[in-house]
Amino acid sequence: MKLQESGENYLETILILERRNGIARSVDVANELNFSKPSVSRAVSVLKEAGYVVIGNINQLVLTESGREIAEKVYAKHCLIKDFLISIGVNEDVAAEDACRIEHDISDETFECIKKHVDKINK
Repeated sequence: MKLQESGENYLETILILERRNGIARSVDVANELNFSKPSVSRAVSVLKEAGYVVIGNINQLVLTESGREIAEKVYAKHCLIKDFLISIGVNEDVAAEDACRIEHDISDETFECIKKHVDKINK
């Protein structure tokens, strides 16, 4: 199943919250994304049905193996693209916003080329 951009954003947010707080709850996702709790509840239901998220024993959101794989891939793209944009002079806030949009549409081939280019620059 091809995940929509919004689904990728939810998975990425869960991953970020896990790393920051050690746990991700629906209310945390709602606060982080500035979305309503019912919107997040609906999205979490869709992600659960698709097998990307399960609910833990203390009602936390837990990424499944496939959910974590997607989240980590999207987050890696976000971080590299943001850093690349900053390195070429883009304002940090603008770079973060642009990276958020680009991370969902960039091809794997283009991403890998940017990654190789950045690695060369950083050596």
